[in-house]
Amino acid sequence: MSAEQGLAQARPASTLRRRTLWSVLVLLVVAMLAMLVWLAGKYETAQVQGRLERDAAEAVSDVRAAFMRNVQSLQALQYGDPTPNSWAIDAAVFLHAHRELVRVEWRDSAMHVRSHVDTPFRTPVFDRVGRGNSQSEVVLACANARRFSGPAYAGSYFVPLTDGLGVEVLELCLPLERAGKLEGYLVATYSLQEVLEGLLARQVTRNYEISFTEGDGTRLALRGAARRGSRVFTAQQLMDLAGTTLVLRLDSWRGAPDLFPNVLTALVTAMSIALVSVMALLGKDTRRRHKAEHDLADALAFRKAMEDSLVTGLRARDLQGHITYVNPAFCQMVGFTDVELLGHSMPAPYWPPEFIDEYQQRQSIRLAGNLPPRAGFESTFMRKDGSRFPVLIIEAPLINAQGVQTGWMSAFLDISEQRRVEELSRTSQERLQATARLATVGEMASLLSHELNQPLAAISGYAAGSINLLQDGPQALVEFGPDLTLAMRRIAEQAERAGKVIKSVHDFVRRRDQVREAVAPQLLLEAILPLVNLQARKLRVRVQIEVGPDVPSVLCDRTMVEQVLLNLARNAMQAMDQPDIVERVLLMRVRRVRVGGSTKWLEFSVADIGVGIAPDVQQQLFNPFFTTRAEGMGLGLSLCRTVVEQHGGALVFEPHVPQGTVFIFTLPTGAVA
Repeated sequence: MSAEQGLAQARPASTLRRRTLWSVLVLLVVAMLAMLVWLAGKYETAQVQGRLERDAAEAVSDVRAAFMRNVQSLQALQYGDPTPNSWAIDAAVFLHAHRELVRVEWRDSAMHVRSHVDTPFRTPVFDRVGRGNSQSEVVLACANARRFSGPAYAGSYFVPLTDGLGVEVLELCLPLERAGKLEGYLVATYSLQEVLEGLLARQVTRNYEISFTEGDGTRLALRGAARRGSRVFTAQQLMDLAGTTLVLRLDSWRGAPDLFPNVLTALVTAMSIALVSVMALLGKDTRRRHKAEHDLADALAFRKAMEDSLVTGLRARDLQGHITYVNPAFCQMVGFTDVELLGHSMPAPYWPPEFIDEYQQRQSIRLAGNLPPRAGFESTFMRKDGSRFPVLIIEAPLINAQGVQTGWMSAFLDISEQRRVEELSRTSQERLQATARLATVGEMASLLSHELNQPLAAISGYAAGSINLLQDGPQALVEFGPDLTLAMRRIAEQAERAGKVIKSVHDFVRRRDQVREAVAPQLLLEAILPLVNLQARKLRVRVQIEVGPDVPSVLCDRTMVEQVLLNLARNAMQAMDQPDIVERVLLMRVRRVRVGGSTKWLEFSVADIGVGIAPDVQQQLFNPFFTTRAEGMGLGLSLCRTVVEQHGGALVFEPHVPQGTVFIFTLPTGAVA
């Protein structure tokens, strides 16, 4: 199974596991948050209920303490053996200070009323029903008082009033004894409503709904804020009095909200919402990161596929020179595996031993931060089997996402095949050049025969005349000696002339290795001049040569440059081979020029006064095998441009004023003339 297939099968399982973990995490967090909110609500409910219970207990304590103070005040009414009238006055003052009491009675031991006083704050309670209807409760309270030998209470009862309403009252009986003998009773009637309004703190009545209730929940008296909300906190406290028991009930006017009981629960809920929001953002970020990881994995797979398909070797190194990455093309190039190369430092195993010092020095310069040339540089590597091969290295800094250089990235091209092709191309060009020279000699064979006939005919004539003079014997030597000497000199001159023509053709045709040397431009022109003059005489062309003053020597392969000059001259003379051109002039000029800011260049120009070059021909003029002549091969100008460019120059053409075309090429100078 391939790595890609294994990765494809592992992705669904990893995705399912990740989703399961996230689901469990979300459920746990939601459960925890719900539990926190519920516990916070319960805690706050318990706090409210506990505070309500404490307030109810304090309210009962306040009522009981007030009842005890009232008992003491009632006992004080009997101080000094008062008369009914004086007692009534003191009782009125007492009732004016205690609104919770609606009636105070002084009774004798037979339960007959000696004196009584009603509260000044309301209509007498017993005016409508009479005091006799409540006699049983008073008797019960006093019976309890005799039994307890102290204050006692009877159960509460309802007394209707004249206004159609009523009041719930509570009877207190206080026995009056002197020297252990019962002398009577003090009976005080409490209004439970006024007890709630007068004896409890205003804070309690303002914040709670407070009431006295019976054991079954029946309300006897009610005071405080009305109910609010659907649910009310309730606290009940028993107020155990001598002879009876009352239930004090407090209802909180503040209902318990379902969501936010108070600030703590709200805070917990807000934090829970924030946590859920953070989880949602985290989930969103995780999804984005998962997508980014998925895209990155696809990008890495795409990049690896591209790197594996490259024929260019790639190698990455850190700033210490250790190899951190190689692609398959590089491993195939050097014959080592990536395991053998990764982590390797200098010297690299693919460095030839004879170049280790040179390469280490070059790498030290590179690791110091010096940028390599953008076009790259050539080097020689060694395969694992020991064979050498040339490579072109292109290096660039390796920059991370933070913009910091972490090493160097290098690209390698095996240029062995390129060098082989270049060598084949060079050999082919030399063969083509030799073939072109031979073709040129073949075309000029007839001209050479005509040119050689002249010196040979002259030699033949001078030789025949000399033989005729010598036939007269020794006398002829004395008589015609000067003429014979002149004839021999002419024969030698004509023979030398014929030899130069033949030698120039031989040097032109002979194939040899390219050897560049410093040659004077005048010598180049003189070397081709005999061959140029041959064709010039045939086509009636006047050859004109101009060499600038103090021109230096030119550094070139003499034979190849002579061929360029000869080809351009022949093309120029053939361009003027038209019937309507009477004055035919071939101008060959040499001068010094400036190229790229440097004056170490010479310009050669060959100009004619022909019909010029048509625009459609100009685009293809230097293409191989393109020619406008039926007998031409189309290689002359192409070879000329190749030769000039191999010397570092350039070959161009432009119109010649007033008519014709001028071909111009440049060559570097050699030694200064």
